[in-house]
Amino acid sequence: MERNEVAAVLAYIGRLDPRTIRPGTGEARDQIAQWHELLRDVPFATAHGWDVRQAIRAHVLASPYAILPVDVARRWHAYRRERLNRHTDPTPAADPDDWAAWRNELVASRQAVATGTAEPSTHRQITSGSPDPDIEARLATIGSCIPPSVRAELARYRPARAAREAAVAAGQPDALSVPCRWCHVGQGEPCRSRRLGLDGRARGNVPRTTPHPTRVDLAVAELAQQDAA
Repeated sequence: MERNEVAAVLAYIGRLDPRTIRPGTGEARDQIAQWHELLRDVPFATAHGWDVRQAIRAHVLASPYAILPVDVARRWHAYRRERLNRHTDPTPAADPDDWAAWRNELVASRQAVATGTAEPSTHRQITSGSPDPDIEARLATIGSCIPPSVRAELARYRPARAAREAAVAAGQPDALSVPCRWCHVGQGEPCRSRRLGLDGRARGNVPRTTPHPTRVDLAVAELAQQDAA
């Protein structure tokens, strides 16, 4: 902000909170100089959401203390961080071999977003949001995003997954929903074929198509407890 904009900001604050008014000419001049020094990099308003008057009103309504220039500067920096957190760098149009031009274009786009002169490129919001209700309805109808014919073709390449799905379809508990106490794999991981050597240590670490019987028994017991509860 320029000095005249800072003076307008202080006049606006004085209307909302008379405690900030400096009656003397020298005191008012010093106040303008102090605020200008701290708000030199803070714009008065931008085209996309920032207005220093809104920040001032929010502080006056929320805090019993008189507003300071650092309060305005902190709100501006929070505004910048929020915009940059929503921004995903678009691919620059510059030649990738010209690293200086590539970097300058990235810096310029980020600076435009941070200062409020351009909107964030919100690719993350598009891909990380909740599914569309229409997609949820279709998945509920067909049961899976993978067609049954494709799932059948994939079964021979994913025997452990196919055995797990067949057990659930037959009404049996999902053994992989619990850890295995025999081969000590975690929840969701297929069991491992481990043999004990003469020295008592485990030998082999090959994934099994079917879970160990003790793991199946544990899954049955936990399912029975859930039904009883």
